Amino acid sequence: MDMVKSTEEMSLETSPEKRSGPQNGNGQTRSPRIRVTAESMAAKQREISVSEFFAKNRHLLGFDNPRKALLTMVKEAVDNALDACEEAGVLPEIWVRIDPTGENRYRVIVQDNGPGIVKKQIPLIFGKLLYGSKFHRLRQSRGQQGIGISAAGMYGLLTTGKPVSIVSKTGPKKPAHFYQIQIDTKNNRPEIVNGRGEGIDIPPQEDIGQFLVPYGLPWSDVPHGTLVAIEIEAKFQRGRGSVDEYLYQTAIANPHVTIHYVDPEGKSRDFSRVADVLPPEPKEIKPHPYGVELGWLLTMLKDTKASTLSGFLVDSFSRISPAVAQRIAETAQLSTRANPRKISRHDAEALFRALQETKIQSPATDCLSPIGEELILKGLRELVPGEFYTAITRPPAVYRGNPFQVEVGLAYGGAPATYRVSLEVLEELLAETDARTLRQFLTTTFDGIGPEGADRIIHQARLKSRMSPAKLKAREREQLCQALQTVNLSEGQTMTILRYANRVPLLFQAGACAITQTVMSTNWRPYGLTQSRNALPSGPVTLMVHFASVWVPFTSESKEAIAAYPEIQRELRLAYQAVGRRLGLYLRRRLRVKQQGERRNIFLRYLKEVANAVAVIRNVDRESVYRDLMEVAKRVTAEADLKLDEHGNPIEETPSSEEFDGAVIIVEQQQGNPPLRSGNSKPIQLQLFEDNGENGEPSPQDEEAT
Repeated sequence: MDMVKSTEEMSLETSPEKRSGPQNGNGQTRSPRIRVTAESMAAKQREISVSEFFAKNRHLLGFDNPRKALLTMVKEAVDNALDACEEAGVLPEIWVRIDPTGENRYRVIVQDNGPGIVKKQIPLIFGKLLYGSKFHRLRQSRGQQGIGISAAGMYGLLTTGKPVSIVSKTGPKKPAHFYQIQIDTKNNRPEIVNGRGEGIDIPPQEDIGQFLVPYGLPWSDVPHGTLVAIEIEAKFQRGRGSVDEYLYQTAIANPHVTIHYVDPEGKSRDFSRVADVLPPEPKEIKPHPYGVELGWLLTMLKDTKASTLSGFLVDSFSRISPAVAQRIAETAQLSTRANPRKISRHDAEALFRALQETKIQSPATDCLSPIGEELILKGLRELVPGEFYTAITRPPAVYRGNPFQVEVGLAYGGAPATYRVSLEVLEELLAETDARTLRQFLTTTFDGIGPEGADRIIHQARLKSRMSPAKLKAREREQLCQALQTVNLSEGQTMTILRYANRVPLLFQAGACAITQTVMSTNWRPYGLTQSRNALPSGPVTLMVHFASVWVPFTSESKEAIAAYPEIQRELRLAYQAVGRRLGLYLRRRLRVKQQGERRNIFLRYLKEVANAVAVIRNVDRESVYRDLMEVAKRVTAEADLKLDEHGNPIEETPSSEEFDGAVIIVEQQQGNPPLRSGNSKPIQLQLFEDNGENGEPSPQDEEAT
């Protein structure tokens, strides 16, 4: 019996699973799972370089599409140039050039007249991520992380394989340094590919421009400065989110800079400075106790060189004097003479709570460098057409121990970018757009045009909203260009928001930014603008918002949107309400003048007939009756003469500080011209008034409306 196998055993021996392993649901044989050990898993672990991480996640740095990559490259180079010039006390002059080198390939060249870079620092600045001088210091600056320009060079190497070219000159009698550098992403270190790995020095007596001709690099003759050239794979387009828009907005927020720009088509444009004075130099401050976290405090206690707890508090934090340090130590039940490096974790937690509970003065604000109301008005007046301008600079405030300041400028009556578009530029935009309909093209390409405004433009051009932009005929393109320049978008135009962080334009992720979110949550209806719930207000308004801080809370490494801290949103809302009150006062006065003018026209229409009738009935002189009636009509409608005309311009008396309570410009529009066109207006007054102690606080009516 033992020799005879059972039927069950025989079936198991001949089963497919036993012969070929387990099967999946489709009847296919699965390979046996390979078991791994802890040792084999440990052998696969390795350190990840920060360069390698960002090379695989370049979208985090703003290189997520070819068009945005070109803008990010220019932005990082220009921001570095502006920071260098301002720190050296030099009025910035910047040359930006974009040369096409092939299909969807461009070489971006940016030169400045700054102090230059010393030789040994050039490879580290341009070939090593997270290397810089701005991360650990608390003072206002455009750069913060030490990633931007080196990441741009890394993107150029990944897409074109070309190294970064750098020319730096630190003085008129010193040699210039020429480097070609590429980044080793696995080790996050620079590799110099010219001059046998050491770069090339250009003697002072040699012409730098002639030396760089074989490399195709233009050099503007300056005694000192830096030139950086990076070839990248990108796409050049005009309109929203373009290099042109970035430089245009940079010129508004930096009125002390001169920019020379040459686009890929060889067209040049200069943005001349309107101020010959540099902004005040911000000073570096120490961290404020309210902004420190427990883990950071433990690290500071471990690394300090102070021998006593009192010395540690005074030397490591701002606004802590020996007396304040004594109160903090008493609250934490610690001795001021305790060794900070030997403080236990329990005592460190008590010290942390004491820092938060002790009343400490707000941090110093000399670390900030706001633009200022006068320069905001000059920048807006120079580049944004309009009829009414106002600006406000809020007092400094604090979030998480970091001082910050909010500035807002407002221009009313200005046309959107459509009015500055020529037929040639419009044809380029039409050829490059991916919009399927003409209505979509207008709303997505130009700032300030809503769906209603787009419909009005299309109707004026005698076109259809669902027409394909790429298939417009020559005559239809001409009709569209003419409609863009003639249609008044006062009703269909949405508010245009220019966002800035430390004078740098923010062109993307507007919906995720605290600036835009606070504009949408603010009630603008009491100020004369129409607005739907949780939407941008409608009207010919350009709102410029500048956020200045020692550390801007960006929502991502690409630095495109500001986080919505409650303290930041409160300051933004107060600034919006301040400029909104001035706009409302201006619009109400203009409306009253218009009503009085219409009333006077009615009087003038019938005064002669009334004078004739009175002369016949009373047997008096008709001319004397007519003159008397004219005097009465002028007296009753005197506001039309004494205040503003139908365009909102003062005629006899000018606004007083009590009326507008701040910095205001009113521009006179010539009769017979569209009120929103640029180039047909002239300034008649620039008044800078002191804030009468209110500092933009909301009035009871504003709070009730909000």
